[in-house]
Amino acid sequence: MKRRFFYTCALALCATMAMAQQTYEEPLWPNKAPNKNGDPSDTAKVFVYLPESRLVTGRTIVICPGGGYSHLAMDHEGHDWAAFFNNMGITAVVLKYRMPHGNYKVPISDAEEAIRYVRNHAYEWHIDPEQVGIMGFSAGGHLASTIATHATGDAKPNFQILFYPVITMMPGITHQGSHDNLLGTGKAKKQEKDFSNDQQVTRMTPRAWIALSDDDDVVLPANGANYYMELYRHDVPASIHVYPTGGHGWGSRLSFKYHLEMIMNLKSWLESF
Repeated sequence: MKRRFFYTCALALCATMAMAQQTYEEPLWPNKAPNKNGDPSDTAKVFVYLPESRLVTGRTIVICPGGGYSHLAMDHEGHDWAAFFNNMGITAVVLKYRMPHGNYKVPISDAEEAIRYVRNHAYEWHIDPEQVGIMGFSAGGHLASTIATHATGDAKPNFQILFYPVITMMPGITHQGSHDNLLGTGKAKKQEKDFSNDQQVTRMTPRAWIALSDDDDVVLPANGANYYMELYRHDVPASIHVYPTGGHGWGSRLSFKYHLEMIMNLKSWLESF
């Protein structure tokens, strides 16, 4: 109990510190966004949280909240992580990506552009363009792993962090809502294979940290576990943490029983390379 109380106080302090740091919001596509989802009011944005200059490590993480490709959990799977990363000297960029409505190119183009956006600001933010990671939760984990396995050039991340991710699009294992919102409800066998990201791993896939709950009945743990096995099989450095309970969607919530252990696991991994 004391340890939990101490950590809660420390987290509150980090949040207070982060409020004093430079933060701003910008449209991802200031002119015209590529690809259409049928909803002109749905625009992509980035929320940038810069750490204190004395703490800057040169590392940046683009954060993709989850929501089944139908909405976004912008707080506990997005903004609420900024203080944690800023306190480690890491720039946090929370991505509000557009919903696909059956056009998979929409969120993918947003996430790739967010990685490019970060690298285009490398000098201004004092960051290393070779230390840009992507992080995602649930369907956002699918988007993050898609960028990790599909993107090339200046859109390819250097590492990936995945929380209870949707990985496969194959029926029976995928999260059906995410599948239908991304690919549509018609026959899409080629797209199902193309965006089953465990099948897209190569030796060039960036290192990964994966966290999930054993009792997750929303996104089957096999998604993350199978992805880890493919990373291992291709000699990609990876770490997987399966917590006994917690279900799905805990993100940064302190109510998650293993929150402290999860935070320490992630911090240790980030400090390992």
